[in-house]
Amino acid sequence: MGRIESNLANTPHFNPLNPREFRKQAHEMVDFIADYYQNIESYPVLSQVQPGYLRASLPQKAPSLPESLETILEDVKNQIIPGMTHWLSPNFFAFFPSTVSTAGFLGEMLCTCFNSVGFNWIASPAATELEMVVIDWLADMLKLPKSFMFQGTGGGVIQNTTSEAILVTLFAARDKALDVDGSGNLNKLVVYASDQTHSTFAKACKMVGISPRNIRLIPTTIDAGFSLSPVQLKAAVEADMADGLVPLYLCVTLGTTSTTAVDPIELLAGVAKEHGMWVHVDAAYAGSACICPEFRHHLNGVERVDSLSL
Repeated sequence: MGRIESNLANTPHFNPLNPREFRKQAHEMVDFIADYYQNIESYPVLSQVQPGYLRASLPQKAPSLPESLETILEDVKNQIIPGMTHWLSPNFFAFFPSTVSTAGFLGEMLCTCFNSVGFNWIASPAATELEMVVIDWLADMLKLPKSFMFQGTGGGVIQNTTSEAILVTLFAARDKALDVDGSGNLNKLVVYASDQTHSTFAKACKMVGISPRNIRLIPTTIDAGFSLSPVQLKAAVEADMADGLVPLYLCVTLGTTSTTAVDPIELLAGVAKEHGMWVHVDAAYAGSACICPEFRHHLNGVERVDSLSL
């Protein structure tokens, strides 16, 4: 076994969470973050560094002794910030607007404070029950049917991303189908989405064992606003069934990432349910807009789907 040469024996007693020291350093960190946001417009949105810049700037080996927070923040200022693409800059217009807020920061601090691992009720009753209550609040704001609520026959969980939600629901759909038709039919399962669907979809399908040749990304057109056509979906499903394949899963998108296209949930769910398919709605981009009454119609037909992520 190797060992790290150090003078740890001569250092003060290690105390990873001293309340007094935490209070002091937390104030320093908040000041640093606030100054960053105050001055964020002064940084170029796109980093100007070259690949490999950071390795050349940092020591070859990890330090054997801890450094002060002041030294660390100085390194962040001089080495890390120049290598950042500043997503929170008001001059950043790529992808999505970032959702960091004061409330978000404070919430993260509280979560870290409690260090709760909420994998079941007894591990953290408050975390488990708060999640259930808040999920039902959201479902109510979206006017979802009771089948999506803990107060009804459903419920939801907080995932890290909607990409993770797609993966989880693909696993659920696959296992449900294989329980009925047997594990030998995995190579016959087919999944459907539009060619505007997030690239995560195809990757997740491969992770659950769907053959790449059974992933149908149906072409869309500008004349249809790049939304998925129920007529084309029906034709694709019927062609697959004629070839002895098994329609498994349809991913409907409410706000695609490249064109903000909105797929017609009600019509597409009608086609899918004729053939016993699992219907998932990826509403990560535009779903929250449906809280507004004037946009709620985009969720029409949601009572016919199996899962929803936003």
